[in-house]
Amino acid sequence: MAEKVLMKGNEAIAEAAIRAGCRHYFGYPITPQTELAAYMAKRMPKIGGVFLQAESEVSAINMVYGVAGTGLRVMTSSSSPGVSLKQEGISYIAGADLPALIVNVQRGGPGLGGIQPSQSDYFQATKGGGHGDYHLIVLAPASVQEMADLTATAFDLADKYRMPTMILADGTMGQMMEPVVLPEPYEAKSEKPWAVTGTKCEREHNIINSLYLVPEELEKVNFARFEKYKTIEENEVMYEEYMMDDAEYCIVAFGIAARVSKNAINAARAKGIKVGLIRPITLWPFPKDVINKAADKVKAFISVELSMGQMIEDVKLAQECKKPVYLCNRAGGMIPEPEEIIAKLEELEGGND
Repeated sequence: MAEKVLMKGNEAIAEAAIRAGCRHYFGYPITPQTELAAYMAKRMPKIGGVFLQAESEVSAINMVYGVAGTGLRVMTSSSSPGVSLKQEGISYIAGADLPALIVNVQRGGPGLGGIQPSQSDYFQATKGGGHGDYHLIVLAPASVQEMADLTATAFDLADKYRMPTMILADGTMGQMMEPVVLPEPYEAKSEKPWAVTGTKCEREHNIINSLYLVPEELEKVNFARFEKYKTIEENEVMYEEYMMDDAEYCIVAFGIAARVSKNAINAARAKGIKVGLIRPITLWPFPKDVINKAADKVKAFISVELSMGQMIEDVKLAQECKKPVYLCNRAGGMIPEPEEIIAKLEELEGGND
């Protein structure tokens, strides 16, 4: 049996990335993800990898763009304001159809906000973030173990679909320490005939580009890209259900909010309130079908968020307004207490008597 080690979430991502074959990291320090960059700074030189603290987040993401074009596994990490600075580069990477991993360990905002955990970058991550029509595959871990596991998954999905992926974690996930079984090291086997690697006069030149000056060509590329997104929505949705078999109320939450929600569900069940949880693991693609099916049997949904209410819009859209959706939230770096979620459930239960 694999040995468990005690690690911070940020460190678990870094080590998992290395074990997944990432040898290039470009970033810039910002709380609460700095441990990830610090870990890479120590480890990369020892394994023949490249760690570079760029002069800015803008520089870092464009370095990622360059390495991604060669087909090598590459990543960057930051926190909310830093990820905003990377958005133009992320759009270029998406427009050039390149695989790369971006990690956002979120902090409160808007603006510089604070350094405490938040989930208020949900819109930015799941709706594109930069300019133009594109998506990222967005993975939301709820434990240090998932921080490691989903990092490996993110690299695999990026290669499989030739597109950028994102780990969207809140600051609590990055800073908390838990036992984790690290994935075994492996080498990616996917062929990348599109990569810019030098031709050795054996093939035509590959060109990495996101510029299409002929509108008909750009339209064709965009339509084709969204066909790929449709395939992803059909095949790559990940979620967890908790106590949903007989649930009359459904909580939807991710990250630390989902962990708090599980505690609230256990306590609410002890009071006789039948409530369950759907935890999206992929925030994009969002688990629309499972939420839609849940709407046929529950009385209402509660979206538990560390924001002013962003994922709630996707919950409403997913179940096509069949049932009411309520928000239970804290913002600015505050985390909901289980008692607050129970109070919302009791309020709904009383209203349905």
